[in-house]
Amino acid sequence: MYRIKQLSQEANKLFHTQDLALLWEINNSNTLYTQIKRYVSQGILYRIHKGYYASISLSSIDPVLLGIGYLHDYAYLSGESVLKEAGIVFQQSPYITLISSVSRKFTIGSNQYLVRRLKPELLYNPTGLFKKGSYLQATPERAVADLLYYSKKRYFDNPLINWKAVEKIQKEMNNK
Repeated sequence: MYRIKQLSQEANKLFHTQDLALLWEINNSNTLYTQIKRYVSQGILYRIHKGYYASISLSSIDPVLLGIGYLHDYAYLSGESVLKEAGIVFQQSPYITLISSVSRKFTIGSNQYLVRRLKPELLYNPTGLFKKGSYLQATPERAVADLLYYSKKRYFDNPLINWKAVEKIQKEMNNK
């Protein structure tokens, strides 16, 4: 019963298998997987993906946090997702775009994710990033700089981009 209480008291509602092992102080993998299986069948834990669980329903989790949590690595929201929100890109993209140290595509529930890899010296540079709730998000200028890193001939629908700010970010990131 104390394990259920531990789950409910955690601020983070997303867990990987090893997170649960640490939280519950379980060293035996059979014991851990049995406990997880019981909690999933009882509706205390929700299985999101193999080895990835939530203590609340999938529909009540921020899709960006869900994707970053799945990666289990440093990542931030950028690219088309940020530029669509800022009105710089008009095309619909089915993906939530993240920048991290890995490159992959995956789907969780109805959310599709596109993760682009950025080299560590650029990835961990905080220029143009801000905290939005529980995750980091790029400013529109940083998102433009990120996309130009991948393709110098990138097209943007709205010409109202602060190019001086983009250039400043590129210089600070040594991306020129």
